[in-house]
Amino acid sequence: MGELYTTREIAKFLNINEKMVYSLISEKGLPATKVTGKWLFPINLVRQWVEAGTENYPQTTQLPPYHGLVLIAGSNDLLLDKLIATFNIKHENHMAMFGMAGSMGGLNALQKNLCHIATSHLISDENEYNFPFLKDKMHQMPAVVNFCMREQGILLQKGNPGNIGSVKDLCRKDIRIVNRPLGTGTRQLFDKLLKDENIDGEDLQGYDVTLSRHMDVGLEILNRRADAGPAIRPVANILGLDFIPVCWERFDLLIAKDKFFDQGIQLFLSLLKGKVIQETAENYGGYDLSLAGKMVYPPS
Repeated sequence: MGELYTTREIAKFLNINEKMVYSLISEKGLPATKVTGKWLFPINLVRQWVEAGTENYPQTTQLPPYHGLVLIAGSNDLLLDKLIATFNIKHENHMAMFGMAGSMGGLNALQKNLCHIATSHLISDENEYNFPFLKDKMHQMPAVVNFCMREQGILLQKGNPGNIGSVKDLCRKDIRIVNRPLGTGTRQLFDKLLKDENIDGEDLQGYDVTLSRHMDVGLEILNRRADAGPAIRPVANILGLDFIPVCWERFDLLIAKDKFFDQGIQLFLSLLKGKVIQETAENYGGYDLSLAGKMVYPPS
């Protein structure tokens, strides 16, 4: 929901008298909630309410009419890399291009009309994927199609020579980790795990050393420059590393509704039920495609 403002704070924010606040609630739909008899105001929703009522709102950047180029931005994934390569080989009059920006970067790109598809696996405090962040960031909800479920965890050196059994062991002075950048869903999940264990990330050796891809984290551990790091199970399987499982997560494709039926988008989505993705997921391991291609929002 975001930060909650009191009546006095929201009046100051809107530069109005406190009495006017109550009129705006009843007459203009000012977002508010009552807790123990007092009005509280989710400031992120109030900002959206102000923007929605703005006249002569400046036009945002618009993607050009579809001409064969599918722009994808957001979270990194091995299976996604394979699907993009397959799309580009199979459809010679179309090209898919990926901008690695992390889940939050993908949402920002979609909001600014810089891409057709954003890839995201952001989890909220209520353990809901993507929707809470979309409601905060997007003026209009995109279509959400599941790409896969995948297993997240902690990569370890083969044989686990550091004898790491849980996240708590990462605090030891003889253990060095490697991390993912801020704005990525994996970093967000890792920080959530640390918070749940009352661990300050700054106390971990290597916490501030970040790498852009899951495979880069795996290679750093494989080459013994780090003992552990957050990443997905397929990397552990491919590189022969040990792995501490944490959770299965929902990895979604967020698609601008006005671009959903563009030819290239539909061709790309058609691959989600194809033989290549099924065989690759099985070979890599750590993927579950039971929801792949399912429309998550709007609900079917």
